[in-house]
Parts: sequence; structure tokens; C-alpha cells
Amino acid sequence: MNIIKTSFDGLFVLETINFQDNRGGFQKLFNAEFFARNGLDADFKEIYYSVSQKNVIRGMHFQTPPADHVKLVWVSRGHIKDVCVDIRKKSATYGKCFSVELDNQMGRYLYIPRGFAHGFLSLEAGSIVNYAQTSCYSPAHDSGISQKSVGFDWGIENPIVSERDLTFEDLETFKSPF
Repeated sequence: MNIIKTSFDGLFVLETINFQDNRGGFQKLFNAEFFARNGLDADFKEIYYSVSQKNVIRGMHFQTPPADHVKLVWVSRGHIKDVCVDIRKKSATYGKCFSVELDNQMGRYLYIPRGFAHGFLSLEAGSIVNYAQTSCYSPAHDSGISQKSVGFDWGIENPIVSERDLTFEDLETFKSPF
């Protein structure tokens, strides 16, 4: 396993080896000793997955304190463009976006610290995106910002977005609790 640093404090792309043979593939995504040795929070409380059609944008989601969390994101089927926005008020990268493509072949996944809004664009029909989180879902702390307002070019004209995600406020007017 390898850690690729980004220009965002605490946000990492993690790499693992994708073993392939005539049976298919195998990847190790988590090793408690590796996470501890590298100072990564690994006290995961919930694991989710979503299945998305091509051109679906999910996000930009997060939970506010005290229910905020670290998130580990990987793709077990398909291909996505993953996007994170730093919403930590005192951060040098506040309001800036980070993007990386993830799929089930590359052996890459994403470690997202507290204080980031997260979303993705599904580049293939049937993309399965998995999330491990260090806090449990709390409806009272569930929040988001509009994916249209983060200054990221999603590369499509008519994305499929949920009614809920369309109600999120713009980054410009968002008052960050982080």
C-alpha cells in the first residue's frame, strides 16, 4: 500500500496492488497497521455503497460536527470522477476542489479527512462506489453544498442529480462549521 499526498492537508490518494489472474482480481483496501503507522484514522463505524447510472452526480455531501467523519472511498465496479471541496475555514485550500478518477482496476482509493464536502460523477452505468465512515449517519448533521457552485467543470451538460442535492446552498453563502 502507498500514500500519495495531495496539495490538501490530510487528503490522500491511497494505492494498493490490483492482483489479476485468470480468475479475476484481488485488492487489499484496508490494513489497520498501515493506517496506524501513517497516522490515518481508521475507526470506521459505517460502510455504504451506491450504484449509479452514467452521468449521475452525487454530492457535495458531508456531516457537520460533532457527527463529522473521515471517509474512505473506493470503486468496486465502474469508473467515477471523485471530487472533494475543502470547507475548513482556516485552511489554505478553503473552497478549492480536488479531483481524481477512480475505478475498480487502478487500485486507487481516497482518504478524505473531516471538513471536506464529497461528491462524484459516474462515468459508467452501474458504477458501485463504497464509503467507510468514522461516524454513524446523523440526519440532524447531514448537509451539503451545491455541486454547481464549487467551481468544478464536471464535463457534462445535463447531469442526473437528486432533488435533495438540488436544494443545497451555494458555497459562496455557506457558513462552514469547520
